[in-house]
Amino acid sequence: MFIRRTQTRNRISGEPYATYRLVHSARVGKVVKQTTVLNLGSHFDLPQAHWPALAQRIDELVSGQASMLEAALPEEVQAFAQRFAAQIIARKPAMPSLGAPAPVRDAAPGVMAPAAPPSAPSDVARYQEVDLDSLELVDPRSVGVEHAALAAMRQCGLEDKLSELGLNRPQIAAALGNIVGRMAQPGSELATHAWLRDTSALGELIDCDFPAMDLNRLYRASDLLYKHRDALQEHLFGQARSMFGLGQTITLYDLTNTYFEGVAAGVSKAKRGHSKECRSDCPLVTLAMALDASGFVRRVQFFAGNASEPATLKSMLTGLDAAPGATVVMDAGIAAQSNLTWLREQGYHYVVVSKLRQRQFDPAQATEVQSAGDVTIKLQRVQVDGDKGEVLLYCHSPAREEKDRAIDTAKASGLEAALVKLQAGLSKPKGKTSTHDVATFMQRLGRAKQRFARAAQHYEITVATDPEGQLVTAITWVKSILPGSAAAHPGVYCLRTTLVDQDNATLWRTYIMLTELESVLRSLKTDLGLRPVFHRIDRRVEGHLFISVLAYHFVHTLRVQLKAQGVNDSWVTLRQAMATQRRVTVTLQRRDGRTVHVRKATRPKPRHQTLGNILKLDPNPGRTHRVLV
Repeated sequence: MFIRRTQTRNRISGEPYATYRLVHSARVGKVVKQTTVLNLGSHFDLPQAHWPALAQRIDELVSGQASMLEAALPEEVQAFAQRFAAQIIARKPAMPSLGAPAPVRDAAPGVMAPAAPPSAPSDVARYQEVDLDSLELVDPRSVGVEHAALAAMRQCGLEDKLSELGLNRPQIAAALGNIVGRMAQPGSELATHAWLRDTSALGELIDCDFPAMDLNRLYRASDLLYKHRDALQEHLFGQARSMFGLGQTITLYDLTNTYFEGVAAGVSKAKRGHSKECRSDCPLVTLAMALDASGFVRRVQFFAGNASEPATLKSMLTGLDAAPGATVVMDAGIAAQSNLTWLREQGYHYVVVSKLRQRQFDPAQATEVQSAGDVTIKLQRVQVDGDKGEVLLYCHSPAREEKDRAIDTAKASGLEAALVKLQAGLSKPKGKTSTHDVATFMQRLGRAKQRFARAAQHYEITVATDPEGQLVTAITWVKSILPGSAAAHPGVYCLRTTLVDQDNATLWRTYIMLTELESVLRSLKTDLGLRPVFHRIDRRVEGHLFISVLAYHFVHTLRVQLKAQGVNDSWVTLRQAMATQRRVTVTLQRRDGRTVHVRKATRPKPRHQTLGNILKLDPNPGRTHRVLV
């Protein structure tokens, strides 16, 4: 075999370009016949000096021959040889005794046409006389997570929808690669490209040659997904409603943000603000999500990193096509009075955390409800506003009480330590920079009160000065818990709602749905590669974030099906259970010198098999491919 460079032209633009082919030369009678074994594409960049060694090594791998020169070959040559040999074996029509023909590559670069349906192997195919000492296992690639992800996508009709939106087969393959990569190996599009090229068997499941796919195709696929975001969101949510029988009575709404690496000067939405993950040192971008009560995404929108939370609500809910009288659940940061008024005007109900600082809670007047963890929550309805049609519901949680008491104790201890330090400073000799000076002393006291503001409101601090009012002579303090404060009612929070006809337990459970949304946002950032963002172009930033949102939809599709059968594991745990399955090629020499190649997935481990049975997954993804060379 040898490598040939061929000059050709683009059929549309007429622009000339070079393409490279691996050619086999053989004498047939009196004629030497040359046949193209593999099209290497136009991006084959191995220096020409290595072409002979590459061709020889490919021939050795395909025929199962040992090589004395393998160790001396450059790493780049060995990588090319293994990649191309695997492609040849995958494409090579199997002998009649070994099964069905393999997939045949079509004209589109990087995409393979579907394989013909496999035929049942004969007895000759199943039994071969081979040299066990010649056994080799080559080209292991992960397939377990990819198989489950692809099954979820096909349940939701993603490929058909992308085709309907005008994407061609290479673009659809790149889009699937982006999304599955975010589910299986979260990272940037650059990291996903490397994973698809070197590690994953996804290409074998969708008949795509990802190692030959240019990185820019993944970026362009990201652009296309974001371009069609409205149609995709509507389609996927509609599919979820159909599959799981969802209603449209409750919308959960919340925001999060993620940070950029670098200054991101060219990104319009990259602004500095309050980071929810303590990265206010970096520019941020904000992600707003509206979900239904079951956790499926209805709409996402992206805002600047310094966006005001209350100002995002109207643009997110307008045109959402919610059912009349639908309920919106959101946290206190979004529940500005103007938003609540707007919600009532639009016919929405709402359940929000009240911003009222004064708490009222009487355990004797409270009712009880059991949480999912068998914790007793006490609920007290203390006020009904007839004019606005609102209910205030005070809720007491034992876990929250324990947390509040721990925080209050720490803050009080910190403030008292600061006060003791100021008091001790008054016993030191007076000097020009002494803390006896009233201005200096009050400045330090103000800093302490600001640092421990949560505790400072409960302290009455008295500062005594000399008759001239120039020097501080003493400081004393008395702690007195303010009535109605959080410290007076630890573990108590207040819900504000227009669902005046709902009982206390139903109102509380409706609000608790918001915690599921918060777990979604955590999952997006930690499990599905939302952070950090490396892009420097607006559409690429939003495309990167939208890929994580799509990945979440398919993760949630799988988890809902598993939860229905009692499997409540996190996606990280599920991913780890499925990630051990590989596709691998077994190579064996026969007595007659010919080589048998068998490509097959490893047997799923017991936990993976249990998950596969629930999700109705084939335990041998990609099927078995057998070739005799």
